[in-house]
Amino acid sequence: MRSNNLPALLALFLAGAAGLGASDNVPAVRSTKPLLLRGATVHTVSGADLPVTDVLLQDGKIAAIGVKLVVPAGATIVEVTGKHIYPGLISAYTGMGLTELGSVRGSVDLAETGLLNPNARAQPALNADSEHIPVSRSNGILTALSVPLTTGLVAGTSTLIRMDGWTWEDLTLRSAAALHVYWPRLSVNRDPSFPRSAGEQQKTIDENVRKIRDAFATARAYLKAKEGAGKPIDSDSRWEAMIPVLKGDLPVFVHATEMTQIESAVAWAKTEKLKITLVGGLDAWRVLDLLKANDIAVIVSPVTALPLRREDPFDAPFTNPAKLHAAGVRFCIANDGASAEMGTMADRNLPYEAGKAASYGLPPAEALKAITLYAAQILGVGAELGSIEIGKRATLIVTDGDPLEIPTRVEQAYIDGARIDLSNRHLRLYEKYQKKYEQQKASKS
Repeated sequence: MRSNNLPALLALFLAGAAGLGASDNVPAVRSTKPLLLRGATVHTVSGADLPVTDVLLQDGKIAAIGVKLVVPAGATIVEVTGKHIYPGLISAYTGMGLTELGSVRGSVDLAETGLLNPNARAQPALNADSEHIPVSRSNGILTALSVPLTTGLVAGTSTLIRMDGWTWEDLTLRSAAALHVYWPRLSVNRDPSFPRSAGEQQKTIDENVRKIRDAFATARAYLKAKEGAGKPIDSDSRWEAMIPVLKGDLPVFVHATEMTQIESAVAWAKTEKLKITLVGGLDAWRVLDLLKANDIAVIVSPVTALPLRREDPFDAPFTNPAKLHAAGVRFCIANDGASAEMGTMADRNLPYEAGKAASYGLPPAEALKAITLYAAQILGVGAELGSIEIGKRATLIVTDGDPLEIPTRVEQAYIDGARIDLSNRHLRLYEKYQKKYEQQKASKS
């Protein structure tokens, strides 16, 4: 390295280090004091919209919903007349808390090396001070599935998080939400200029599929030996992590995009007698009967995408959710979790993914459910989140309009009944440069 480059490299390092500083937002104080949101239109999602309705929050739960509720002693009253109350939005596929700056390797903890890492866990890698968290929740995303992203095959377990807390323990809603399997791409590039021959590519594909099958076979053998009455066996963290899957206590989320991938993954799941959820699924509209017959839910991610093939309609990704809905296939909508690898803070755009689907045939009410109630149900927390119902977690947002529409502002947010600070790095930068604009305008007058 040439010495005259050191000042530039030092400046680059310091700039990156500054960007890795902890978020300025202070986590909310959890309180048992009742709080009454009065006079809003309540969009329950699971039922009818309720105009001019009160919502009482107590002990982190929704305690009552109704018109002119009796105010409990000591309750805080928040006037929200003319506003709208929705359940907090749920991002069902993200790298939230696992990556900060894509260009700073030390801030990215999305994956382990190697192809088989069922024992890898997203939970202890979560960064509660991430700037991505306040940016995303300022647009209504209050719950997220933080997923290990990988170029491997079995990536490990994801963690369901609430978007507020001092530590990764505070963030955790479900420490192990699902085991993630990335199904190999089965297509072969036959372009003569491609560096690997079709035969070599097919060999790698076959080997990768076999490795997934062998991993589950080994885990089953490990479980059988462990439960047997014979000699105790040495513990192996990889196969220990797969025992909850084999016992049906932990779901398997299979990432597959193309039709052949999906068909192959479904056939494998049937052979293994596993209940799977499909993640990605841009070709799900091509295999509706297969998904319906096997009751396979789909986390559609993303909606705003290019068609997979030249011959596909330009709107194939946009109409995918509408076709799933029409066929009776369970689904929810996520933004592309893989984009988090580049540190794009893409989760904030989640409601607009649902909005895009609504503009291409998905009923608006279903589009809203796709990022609230349906997401909660697919992630196994439908009894706690996703709708405004008595007894559910008081995780909700107050807006000035429909959250699927870009002009709508999220004015208040509550996680488990605690009001959340909605300031964020993007807002602070906007306010800073707004002042610059005002100074320039004043100097010209």
